[in-house]
Amino acid sequence: SERVDAITRFLTDHGWAGATRRTLADDASFRRYDRLRDGTREAVLMDAPPPQEDVRPFVRIARHLADLGFSAPEVLAEDVDQGFLLIEDLGDATYTRVLADAPDREHDLYALAIDVLIDLHGRAGAVPAGLPAYDMGRLLDEALLLTDWFVPAVTGREMDGAARESYLTAWQSALGPVAAAPPTLVLRDYHVDNLMWLPERPGPRACGVLDFQDAVAGPAAYDLMSLLEDARRDIAPALKRDMWARYTAAFPELADGAAAQAFAAQFHILGAQRHAKVIGIFTRLAHRDAKPAYLVHIPRVWRLLESSLSHPALAPVAAWMDAHVPPETRIQPPESTSAP
Repeated sequence: SERVDAITRFLTDHGWAGATRRTLADDASFRRYDRLRDGTREAVLMDAPPPQEDVRPFVRIARHLADLGFSAPEVLAEDVDQGFLLIEDLGDATYTRVLADAPDREHDLYALAIDVLIDLHGRAGAVPAGLPAYDMGRLLDEALLLTDWFVPAVTGREMDGAARESYLTAWQSALGPVAAAPPTLVLRDYHVDNLMWLPERPGPRACGVLDFQDAVAGPAAYDLMSLLEDARRDIAPALKRDMWARYTAAFPELADGAAAQAFAAQFHILGAQRHAKVIGIFTRLAHRDAKPAYLVHIPRVWRLLESSLSHPALAPVAAWMDAHVPPETRIQPPESTSAP
């Protein structure tokens, strides 16, 4: 195919013509990754076909994180027009794999991931110039994924227009404090599948970071929530409490008082928003993209969403859910290849 020929030319142009290739990972997006080996050299080929994908945000954030001293993959070569990158191979030790083989490392690995966030959020230059804002419009568009994909999948019909509008109204009420929060760099998918254990590197650099191309300028609570309320992994309440305490202890303003209460509210509000988004995305992956493997996580994400909705700041959203998505419909949708 033309795409295969283009990859061959890209590898040849950058000195990897003789490399062996094997699939490293597919992605929930249109990206794929191949591991390259050429003698003692190793690298990863990212194939991110336009127009579905744009590699420029990945390149920009990878270099920004590296400049700040974090372990993002080095970009070795790029063809942004065709959507090809050669990036540093950080190995196979994702947090997910390490935790499966050595569950006794859980506390230390999570503590290291928390320390990365503490370091990042404590930096005045964390947000690169011109980074998109995690504004009200973006937050609402993501929340709509639940009504636009999950609801039709479990009911067999589109969400009523008036109900959809009242859903947006409920979210606008809840999201006001979040949209006004001071911004930092939000990586957006900060969880164990996208973190690497790099024990040979010192301090926070021992935690490698992947999948940050959708980074935005937004509330600090978001990535903390993404780590501690993982859509794909159950996290014990005691571990969550310990990591919350580790993070908040690093910022004196979060120790007590109004600022601490506001941060806790932002955590719950952003948790509910993300969980609603993820339920919609996992459904869309099955129905539009023929990737049903993500559906198995939806019951867990519903439990997380229901927990978040217990916060008083989310009362309008909780009331809407009770009226329009009652508990008996909060299920794993059937597999389907048809979009609503």
